[in-house]
Amino acid sequence: MADTEMKAVEEKKVEDAKEAEKSTKVPLTPAQEIKANAALIERAVSSFEPRFTHRVLRTLTSLKKRLDDKALREVIEELYANDASTKDSLLSWLPAASSSDATMEVDSSAAKPAPTEVVPETEIYLRLLLIHYLLSSESTYKKAIDLSRETVQKIQALNRRTMDPIAAKVWYAVERAFELGGELADARPLFLAAQRTASLRHDDETQASLINRLLRSYLHYNLYDQADKLVSKTTFPTSASNPQYARYHYYLGRIKAVQLNYTAAHTNIQQAIRRAPPATTAPGFYQAVHKLSVVVELLMGDIPERSLFRHPVLEKALTGYLDIVRAVRSGSLSQFQTALTTHASQFTADKTRTLILRLRQNVIKTGIRRLSLSYSRISLRDICVKLHLDSEEDAEYIVGKAIRDGVIEGRIIHEKGWMECGGLKGGYGPEVIDVFNRRIMYCLELHNQSVKAMRYPLNAHRKELAAAEGAREREKELAKELQEGGDLDDDEPGLGEGF
Repeated sequence: MADTEMKAVEEKKVEDAKEAEKSTKVPLTPAQEIKANAALIERAVSSFEPRFTHRVLRTLTSLKKRLDDKALREVIEELYANDASTKDSLLSWLPAASSSDATMEVDSSAAKPAPTEVVPETEIYLRLLLIHYLLSSESTYKKAIDLSRETVQKIQALNRRTMDPIAAKVWYAVERAFELGGELADARPLFLAAQRTASLRHDDETQASLINRLLRSYLHYNLYDQADKLVSKTTFPTSASNPQYARYHYYLGRIKAVQLNYTAAHTNIQQAIRRAPPATTAPGFYQAVHKLSVVVELLMGDIPERSLFRHPVLEKALTGYLDIVRAVRSGSLSQFQTALTTHASQFTADKTRTLILRLRQNVIKTGIRRLSLSYSRISLRDICVKLHLDSEEDAEYIVGKAIRDGVIEGRIIHEKGWMECGGLKGGYGPEVIDVFNRRIMYCLELHNQSVKAMRYPLNAHRKELAAAEGAREREKELAKELQEGGDLDDDEPGLGEGF
């Protein structure tokens, strides 16, 4: 008992020590984190283990938000102390250092050990960080484009397979630089040439990244036919990461939605939502996918769930789309036009305005259906007034199409200018009897089919037959004994005369 208590006390002390270490652990500065990543990249190159490079790239999202010129300058000067040409080339993309920073760097550099030779992958990684740093300010977009061109040329000149994971991230930064600089069309030849090269080398990571870059470039300029041809001519790598797959399915959903293939678009959008990073990690992509999902569901005739619009990440972003959903659900064309006019700039920026304009027919059909349920006879003029249509000819055409599509039951009397609705039926009559008769026949047929489909254990009836036969034989034997036997007292042995 005492030993058990001693072990429990010792385990508690160890846990307390671990918690104290975690609480006292100081987070790394950006410069220290970059140096640690450079060491991991060198280890990955020397051991041919790409998992170390992937570990470095997983920290890119959080690291690029904390970058500054001081941290980048410190790392570059420390790593390339013996390589003046590379150091000067990298430092030229940073703003000039102040005099106080220069004196501090001179004082600190005296105590540092002599650095070893740096692998080319580390230089490309630093260039990637420099591109992201230059993209943080609108005034440096032009420098980011120039640095991107130079980095691409360097990657192609080095042609190292250990550089492929970093190159895949570089292509995303290149595309972002050209897009923010307004020159995305100029980057398309670079993407096409690099995609062909990556396909020949079976570089799945770079190939997946470049296919997404090309699709984004085509959709940015509304070149949906070219994007569809690219999808049909290429095969997306099956070993691509989930974020790349999420982007690919999102772009496919946009293409299919424009092509009126709403079922395929909805399937791809759901795949993008499942593979997407958490909402807190990538809120922009999460919002974009759900905006397109809401519009596609409305075009399919469904109404999105109300809880979707209460999500903390989506509540503010989907405000305009909630107004559209309310208009479609109520069938109010005036409410639809008001929502479309109020949030026109948002829909244009989201590139969903053309799809939302298609919802006008859905709104009109919903309004006509509500009118057919409310009136047994209504004039085409009243339909124009209630649905805010332009003329009675438009109302007649829309009502006729709704009757033909089966949205409502009724007929148009052109001579008198009204619509008779046949959707309201009485509670009694031969039609109701026929309906109930069909339901009863369906239930009976379902019962018969269920009985036929029932399964029983094999040879179970034989066991019952054997048991029944045994019972009958026992009954016969008992009856025979009763017939043959006389008084039961006579069968008993004598008890003696003296009893």
